Amino acid sequence: MDQTAFYNLSYGVYLCTTWDEGRPTGCVANSAMQITAQPPTIAVSVHHDNYTNKCIRDCGYFAVAVLSETADPTLIGKFGFRSGRETDKFDGVPYAVRGKLPVPDGAMCWFACKVVDRMETATHTVFLGEVLDAENLSKGTPMTYAYYHKVLKGKTAEKAPTYVEETQEGGGSRWMCKICGYVYDGETPFEELPDDWKCPICGMDKSYFEKMD
Repeated sequence: MDQTAFYNLSYGVYLCTTWDEGRPTGCVANSAMQITAQPPTIAVSVHHDNYTNKCIRDCGYFAVAVLSETADPTLIGKFGFRSGRETDKFDGVPYAVRGKLPVPDGAMCWFACKVVDRMETATHTVFLGEVLDAENLSKGTPMTYAYYHKVLKGKTAEKAPTYVEETQEGGGSRWMCKICGYVYDGETPFEELPDDWKCPICGMDKSYFEKMD
């Protein structure tokens, strides 16, 4: 099977948020879609091992925040490549309670949903949520999965429904961020990371990068 064929399916980049016994938490979701118009219903896919999955089950509600192409990419690094079990993903992230759910600042729009059903797959839960409230916050172009990969050069977390193991060939040195998986491709085999280097996805400095073979 040619796994790269899946790159041609259309996806967005969203933040799926909920409550963890009063504490806000969430994760990145790139598989979210409107299922019906009446009643308005959204489906979102969350990996079984994601802490957000458990929190949505316990809470019974979730929000989907749409990110724009100009959104701070560190949001993706914080919500997509760290676990809510060990870290407070909202630490340092301004947010507002909208539709009774936490929505990070910087979202284009948001949807507050009540879980009405779910479908279990081998690795993911597809939550069906009836939309209780929604609001546009700013104008812009929604970030697509293709934009995230081709322009921001972002990587996909292993627990994402769209994850495909990536391989590359080249003659330059390569350095990978241990937090979000971003890969810096050098032009020469012995090139080092600049001293002031910051990961464009999660914002970590060069000490969090390791050289790849």
